[in-house]
Amino acid sequence: MKEILTEYELIVDSYEQVRERPRDNKEQEKYYSGKASKHTFKTQIIILPDASDIVDVIAGEPGPKSDITLFRENRENFDPKHKFKGDLGYLGEDLIDTPIKTPRNSKLTIDQKKENKEFSSKRVFVEHRIRSVKIFRVVQDRFR
Repeated sequence: MKEILTEYELIVDSYEQVRERPRDNKEQEKYYSGKASKHTFKTQIIILPDASDIVDVIAGEPGPKSDITLFRENRENFDPKHKFKGDLGYLGEDLIDTPIKTPRNSKLTIDQKKENKEFSSKRVFVEHRIRSVKIFRVVQDRFR
């Protein structure tokens, strides 16, 4: 399967979803996300560029784990030279193309803004897949 996917530049993104507060204090600390001010799970989705198929899903990771750390822990599933597209949460990873970050105390040029807009138009499909996963509660509800 790795050989087939190498011809595509896959799109990667992750999101947090709320979970119940664990009873155990150590477990509770592990899942508390200061960003969301809640206890959360983190899920990462990797899709094909045309959004026709979900290639990989990593679900149930602790919420405070960063996007780039989650990607680095699970990239052995793909070819080492495989290219991806991601948001600014993946800034610093050589394998992932990210949009141009606005410099401190400055603004982006018109060409940079145009380039970011093109980049976003190709990456927006992963946001639509995440929406579908959330609506149909594919990885959200807990089995009792």
